[in-house]
Amino acid sequence: MKRLILLICLCSVSLFVNAQENNTNDIENIKSVIQTSYIDGIQNLGKIKDIKKGFHKEFELLSHRGEDLHKLPLETWIGYVKKAKKNNVKMNSKITCSYKMIDITGDAAIVKLELNREDKHLYTDYLSLYKFPEGWKIVGKTYQRF
Repeated sequence: MKRLILLICLCSVSLFVNAQENNTNDIENIKSVIQTSYIDGIQNLGKIKDIKKGFHKEFELLSHRGEDLHKLPLETWIGYVKKAKKNNVKMNSKITCSYKMIDITGDAAIVKLELNREDKHLYTDYLSLYKFPEGWKIVGKTYQRF
């Protein structure tokens, strides 16, 4: 009986450790997608191919003004990035982010992050992600501007 209890405990610990390792890998993969596609790509006018790699083609940014809800599809947002690059828009400093929360359940994740330029807090973003066979993709965004 003691051996059976010990075996059950060891299996439980093994499953817990494996779940933590998978969660750590997922967190690092999510951060990588956000950094490359969203922060370096969208926010800091990076490579369009990097943006498209990390965002799902059906992505939508949701914003509100008063009672009105506005949707911005990915291709429109990419159009703004292309226009800024074409017009040689230069930023005095790059936007950076700090992660406030990453919550993962299975193949779904929500990330709360703060966007900053120098020491100024610009936005708090809530990004939704799903894990697809090719990896994590950003599928939606809501935010608060400061």
